Amino acid sequence: MLPPVLTKYGFRIRTRVGLVINNLMIHGRDPAEAHRKLRQMYRDCEIIECICHHGGVRTPVAGYDDMKRASAG
Repeated sequence: MLPPVLTKYGFRIRTRVGLVINNLMIHGRDPAEAHRKLRQMYRDCEIIECICHHGGVRTPVAGYDDMKRASAG
């Protein structure tokens, strides 16, 4: 059995008090899991940018609004 594949997601966020945090790295199986983990640590933050790191290739992933629309159905 293969172990679950985790991908690194790099976030740029604005905290609820207005501080900008660059290059916040979170592992996840998919963007939704990485966003969920981020929200557990930084409640009420604004996600400015999310970049997926696939072994050296950086590709932008869906933004928070896209994820929200997808989960709404």
